[in-house]
Amino acid sequence: MQRKLIVFFVKLLLLALLLFGLFLGFVHLGVFGHVFTKKELKEFKNETASLVVSDQGKLIGKFFADNRTNVDFEQLPEDLINALVATEDARYFEHEGVDSRSLLRVLVKSIILQQKSAGGGSTITQQLAKNMFGRKRYGFMSMPVNKSKEIILAYRLEEIYSKEDILTLYLNTVPFGENVLGIEAAAHRFFNKGVEQLKIEESAVLIGLLKANTYYNPRLYPNHALSRRNVVLEQMERYGYLTSEKSDRLQGLPLKLDYANLESEGPANYYLVQIRKEASEILKAFNRRSDTIYDLKKSGLVIETTLDYDLQQYALGAFKSHLGKMQKRMSRQYKSGTEKAMLDVLVKKELNRLQLADLADTKKMREVFGWNGFSSDSISIKDSLALDLTLLHAGLIAMDPEDGFIKAWVGGINFRMQPYDQVFAQRQTASAFKPILYASALEQGAMPCHYLDNDKLVLQDYDNWQPQNYDHSEGGKYSMSAALSRSMNIPTVNLFFQQDFDVLYDTWKALGFSQELYNKPSVALGTTSASLYEMVIAYAAFANSGKRIQPVFIKEIRTAEGRSLYKHPKAVLNETVLKESTSGLMTAMLEKAVAEGTGRSMSNVYGVRSSLAGKTGTSQDYGDAWFLAYNKELVLAARVGAKYPVIHFKKGSDGSGSALALPLVAKTLQQVQKNSALKNRYLTGLNISENYKDALVCVDHIDDSDIEKFFDDLFRDKNMTFEKASKKAKKQAKKGKRKSWFKRVFGKKDKS
Repeated sequence: MQRKLIVFFVKLLLLALLLFGLFLGFVHLGVFGHVFTKKELKEFKNETASLVVSDQGKLIGKFFADNRTNVDFEQLPEDLINALVATEDARYFEHEGVDSRSLLRVLVKSIILQQKSAGGGSTITQQLAKNMFGRKRYGFMSMPVNKSKEIILAYRLEEIYSKEDILTLYLNTVPFGENVLGIEAAAHRFFNKGVEQLKIEESAVLIGLLKANTYYNPRLYPNHALSRRNVVLEQMERYGYLTSEKSDRLQGLPLKLDYANLESEGPANYYLVQIRKEASEILKAFNRRSDTIYDLKKSGLVIETTLDYDLQQYALGAFKSHLGKMQKRMSRQYKSGTEKAMLDVLVKKELNRLQLADLADTKKMREVFGWNGFSSDSISIKDSLALDLTLLHAGLIAMDPEDGFIKAWVGGINFRMQPYDQVFAQRQTASAFKPILYASALEQGAMPCHYLDNDKLVLQDYDNWQPQNYDHSEGGKYSMSAALSRSMNIPTVNLFFQQDFDVLYDTWKALGFSQELYNKPSVALGTTSASLYEMVIAYAAFANSGKRIQPVFIKEIRTAEGRSLYKHPKAVLNETVLKESTSGLMTAMLEKAVAEGTGRSMSNVYGVRSSLAGKTGTSQDYGDAWFLAYNKELVLAARVGAKYPVIHFKKGSDGSGSALALPLVAKTLQQVQKNSALKNRYLTGLNISENYKDALVCVDHIDDSDIEKFFDDLFRDKNMTFEKASKKAKKQAKKGKRKSWFKRVFGKKDKS
């Protein structure tokens, strides 16, 4: 017994000498490196994430080296502070940085008695010192050296900061796992809310994470997290922060998360890629001009974007409801028959291209995308490729045509699994190209009531190519406005031959397209590729009196303190690329396309009542589906298609522009229509000038037999010309006597 006592005191003496030596080494000799001074501690600042917010101030993403957002003490709920103190440092408000009782207990138990269950002796202030500056390796001396450093720093921190400041610094620096630092970032990650909104039981979950942020992760191990939460609540009861009744009630609550990982599953991750690029360039220019060192990932900036959060959510909802339904149809189509055989051939080609043919049947657990959430399944490489090839991809973009502000941007079906942005995908424009062709004709003096032949065409100079209408109809003549609204192919090809190709080419380039346009009649039907991004810019010129405008992503960049580093200039630089009359007539013609033509399901199926101009597009064999719509306040467009156009629906009722792409726009606007604020903001109608409306007043379609009857009457009345007849038709149609005039002139009913 006496021997043990001697050994104990020898160890205690050696420990005292060790601590004195360490203190001397730190403070006076700097043997173990620099210990931060009080001045340096005062100047300490966390590297913080830059926040990206919508135009209403809602958080949509972050850029960070460390995922951290600092908060002030006033933002911290009292229950959160109580949970922290009760669990991590019960005598926090009594000690001066180091709890000597706890420290002595740990030293005696762990070093002298060598007990593994000695517990921790670090105060919140000591833990803060560790979080602020980390720990270095000193071999077998690592633990005593680091602990000694933290003790010295803890005393210094307590001398220069208040208890409240230390708690705030601690909660802003502490790690919560999943690359999340600080209580604000953790609150958003696990409960999708700011720290001020945390409930008591939610605060207890987050404080419980501090003991072991993987083992107690509520997403990965909910049972562990629930048990640890209840321990924290018991500690709060033990130290008088909760009554036993309230503690019991809270412990009985289930664990409820609202997990929101903005980095992988945020509401606008494709959009954030563009924000990162633009913000980086803006900061680079600002730093160069101002000799500053602002860093997008470390300076805690606030980037206010042009995005409308509600509109973005409505677009995401449209993707889920519509594409979820259409994906089931697509998958079912390729389960059997000739489509299955064709898919197998394509999969084999992909395996060879990727040099995976020998591993085609190798199975392993894979994450599989589905519109109701991801699932894990053991599937082969071959089957995984088949699933990937039959996925429907889509992009949607909404822009204010007047100032170029991007209001919604959905670049794909899932950013984590499919990061390529479909907004920039170059695909055949199909009939969505036709308004560019018709605008070029208007630029050259044509009018909406100019008639185009619809007779069968066989183009011998182009390998006997025979363009056909979607409904396979032939004969007669269509007015330009009717041919466009009904997306007629034969009249459109005839219009191509009637105009100067150089003017069409110049119009195409002036509207901002990057691909070359070739002088071939198939161009008229949209065989040239373009991106959704380019198409929205072009259609915005129709909405913006013929002016082309560049998209804008960022409104302002501010420091955390509110200093403005950048503001988007109010003056909008527009380039006039079309005559104002061209854009006005085109808008009137495209309104007809939505009201009466291929876009009519906007109102009669989806109930969108506001007047819109727009155009569908369906590429060959339904490889891609397009729909673009606009008014004075918004251009909203979508494109849908599989990875390769060879994978497509086999019938128009599934794969046409009106069936596959239009519903994404329609379902988005359905929700806008229900939101009074957004309805007044975006669904204001077209307000087309009466002059432009009058220019469309003529018969849509004239049958061949009607034309013959017309010329019989023409020869009987020497004073009647086609121009006079057209003017008379417009006048009578405007008075509501259109049918009787046609019966009198042509002897038949108006077939339009």
